[in-house]
Amino acid sequence: MKFREFIKSELRGWGKAERIIFPLEIALIIILSFLINDSKIALMSAICGISYTILAGKGKISCYAFGLCGTLCYSYLSFANHLFGNLALYMLYYLPMQILGIFRWKKHLKKDSTEIIKTKLSAKERIICLIITTILTLAVSLILKYTGGATPFIDGTTTVFSILGMLLTIKRCIEQWYVWILVNGLSVVMWIEAYLQGSNCLATVIMWITYFILAFYFLSVWQKELKHQG
Repeated sequence: MKFREFIKSELRGWGKAERIIFPLEIALIIILSFLINDSKIALMSAICGISYTILAGKGKISCYAFGLCGTLCYSYLSFANHLFGNLALYMLYYLPMQILGIFRWKKHLKKDSTEIIKTKLSAKERIICLIITTILTLAVSLILKYTGGATPFIDGTTTVFSILGMLLTIKRCIEQWYVWILVNGLSVVMWIEAYLQGSNCLATVIMWITYFILAFYFLSVWQKELKHQG
């Protein structure tokens, strides 16, 4: 597929409101970042992260290009702010999973809109996921507490549930949005605390607030589509 045809296919299936609101969200972060002289790495992370979330929510495979760039930027920010759980998560898990996601999604694209075919977990799979992630969250949080993490329990929760969220994203499951609502909400708290302690990361705070709102929006979108499919 030629580059121009690929771009056209990625822009297919967008509603009028989405074409206006989504670019405005990114523009708002850019403007605020320059007004407060925020970190350029934080700005790049925010732009890539929000672009990834929007495109992933639309089921567009191009989300992974922004995901790879955003992963590298956010890893640097996590290291600079002593959020070692998030650092390990992004470098050791998100980076390779972004690459895996490209190949997995290519196998499950709709021919008419080049969007992925959405799925959902069974009741049994949901219970198993909840039990495993709860146990791992407690274990990781205790490890981070004794290794000097800034916010060990929030960091541990976001780390473990982000692993689950990324796995569900690659598997194209709607349950990912419930996970991202939890992760994004806690991440807002974590980065607000970092900002109040003097970190130059307001763009990152705004990025996570935007993620939080987008997770609710795309949960609704996927629910409607799955209802239509089934």
